Amino acid sequence: MTKHTQPGDKNHHMDPQTAHSSKSLIWLDHSAEFLDNKFRIPGTNIRFGIDALIGLFPYVGDVLTFLFSGFLVIVMARYGISGKLVLKMLGNIWFDGMFGTVPIIGDIFDLRYKANLKNVNLVKEYIAEGKHKGSAWGIILLVLFLLLLMIALSIFVIWKLASLAYGQMIAALI
Repeated sequence: MTKHTQPGDKNHHMDPQTAHSSKSLIWLDHSAEFLDNKFRIPGTNIRFGIDALIGLFPYVGDVLTFLFSGFLVIVMARYGISGKLVLKMLGNIWFDGMFGTVPIIGDIFDLRYKANLKNVNLVKEYIAEGKHKGSAWGIILLVLFLLLLMIALSIFVIWKLASLAYGQMIAALI
């Protein structure tokens, strides 16, 4: 987690926009932590979040966690990040979502690949490098469009996989 200034620190003189951004970053940290890293398997160092738990419900859970992650990307896009970074973050959540749909292997994958934490860290690095550009309504609209496109593509792939599995089950019974 990044160091945040506190009242009384010599560097605490923040304008209201910076203070709001700092609070938003803390909220994003907590949200990503909750989704990807909140819980620990006792006796191990293996951490997981609510994303992995919801993902245990085949297909529906994966779509729900994709939507949660997409919402976080929209919130992060408000920081005026570049289109390239948005695409990288969307790629992270799509990669996570697609592998998450594979039974058992996807659940194990969810324990290791933490797309939300990766995305929050990407935004924090971007802001720290001073590349923050302010308003990002164009990027937010692009993100919404791409999320809808990815959801449609994911549902299509899930539908095709489920149809294939169902067809093989029927063929095995005959």
